[in-house]
Amino acid sequence: MKSREQRILELLTEIDGQTDRQLTDKIYGKETHPSSINAECNHLAQIEKITRKKVAGVYRNFLKESLVQNSEKIEIPKTVYQPLSEDYLKAILHDLLVHQGWDVNVAWGKTKGIDIDAHRGNERWIIEVKGSGSLQPMRVNYFIGVLGELLQRMDDPNARYSIALPDMKQYRGLWERLPKLAKNRTSISILFVKEDGTIEEVF
Repeated sequence: MKSREQRILELLTEIDGQTDRQLTDKIYGKETHPSSINAECNHLAQIEKITRKKVAGVYRNFLKESLVQNSEKIEIPKTVYQPLSEDYLKAILHDLLVHQGWDVNVAWGKTKGIDIDAHRGNERWIIEVKGSGSLQPMRVNYFIGVLGELLQRMDDPNARYSIALPDMKQYRGLWERLPKLAKNRTSISILFVKEDGTIEEVF
């Protein structure tokens, strides 16, 4: 049986820079306090297996030194810690893309511009993001709004274009009802993001 420290290292290999809370949710579940993971991450840092860095008031755990250095340049708003908020999704996508070798620019909070503009060699991936919203009518507006925002960004014929939304039944239904012809003509995909960081891309 693998030790918890081995499991932590495996999870950081998948997505580097995770918080103690994120690691706790994946190893123990959401009802568990992160104090145990905190102790194990501190031990891993002491034996120089990982580096712990405080970003926006919360410690993140890194395997790669390059990500630790990059984290110093990122100003992450407090809304990133509100589950399934727009910034929460941006943080998850940022971590995944960086792990996959992308150079990622994120428009945090109310910053104007492309939500996520990622580059990797000759590749470019533009992603517009919306959060969960509190009411069903709000989610319909979010869905229509994020599609409109992405269409206005479609000025690079070589780029890949996606919208990202929380993995919720209503959002899946709205995507399924979007005509197939519209999806094919625009080549837009949707990224369904779960609270635990799991991402599913659907075309």
